Amino acid sequence: MQYCDLDDIDAVRETIRYLGHNSLNIRAIVSFIDPYCALAANLAKEFGVECFSGDAMAIMQDKLRTREILKESPYNPEYLVINEENYLEEKQVKKLLPAVVKYIDSNGSRDVYYCERYSEYLKYSERLFKDYPGGTLVVEEYLDGEQFIVEVLVEAGKVNIVAVIEQEINFINEHFIITGYNLLTNYSRSYFEKLKRSTEEIIKIYGLENGPCHLEMRLVRGNWKLVEINPRISGAGMNRLLNIGFGINLVEETLKLALKKPINLEPKQIKSTFAQYVILEKSGILKKITGKREVLNSPGVEFIYVKPRKGTYLTPPTSLGNRYAFVIATGSNEKEARRNAKNAAEKIVFHLIME
Repeated sequence: MQYCDLDDIDAVRETIRYLGHNSLNIRAIVSFIDPYCALAANLAKEFGVECFSGDAMAIMQDKLRTREILKESPYNPEYLVINEENYLEEKQVKKLLPAVVKYIDSNGSRDVYYCERYSEYLKYSERLFKDYPGGTLVVEEYLDGEQFIVEVLVEAGKVNIVAVIEQEINFINEHFIITGYNLLTNYSRSYFEKLKRSTEEIIKIYGLENGPCHLEMRLVRGNWKLVEINPRISGAGMNRLLNIGFGINLVEETLKLALKKPINLEPKQIKSTFAQYVILEKSGILKKITGKREVLNSPGVEFIYVKPRKGTYLTPPTSLGNRYAFVIATGSNEKEARRNAKNAAEKIVFHLIME
């Protein structure tokens, strides 16, 4: 393994050259981490191993460009682009309320705030400008409806929808925090066909010919709206969820696509599967964690992951990074899988030394 500063593109190029000059045959350059997906795709093109659509990925990583490219489509919410010079335009902002204000380079629910009133909009936009002087914010109408992830792998322009996952979202500590993921195995044909058509049209607009992405979509009064799109598989256990539910290793299939090998996205099994995440209500230093053995012995549990180590300072969530454990469970149906995962997750106890 060779370490380098991924934010220094010249250092990355030099590292790739070093590896290539030391008897390694470089066949692909791939990243599964924001904000390096487009960088990896463009470096692959530069070094003669191009596969993924780097320009499309770069647009997906930019929340402002995402809204601009979809401007004439039916999938955009109403939005405003603001900066420190024009953010006080009260009349325009009030037309959008309730709204969501976000920094254009935010991810994982960080730097994303819900505003019901103009006073809240002022508070959060001023907070973001303080954190990101000279930055650009996007204000979007709040989309009220169920939210889903659509996991996609595009091969030679063919949009393969690998999975649709229902999200459980809670409004906690001024942020939207996703605490549950339900892998859909049973949805009506008309429901799927409309989502499939919307997904294909959105990806065509971006120009993604090869590569992974996931869309966060909301069903608003019978129509699909794009909340967010990212040029990679969803993080935080999504690959494990798909592997348990469908027998599909999407990371492996993505790498096979990058290597120009045949991919196989056919489910090997279909299990009702649910992932429940654990968050905290108080802050403190982690003393110990108990309950993991009880979780593993609980009905339907297939996997448990606990992130923090002893001595780590833990807090209530302000982003998805503050989810400290998750349990994946299966059941005979969606309801049972959800119940199994939630009951098991409750057995994980974080013992904290309070401040």
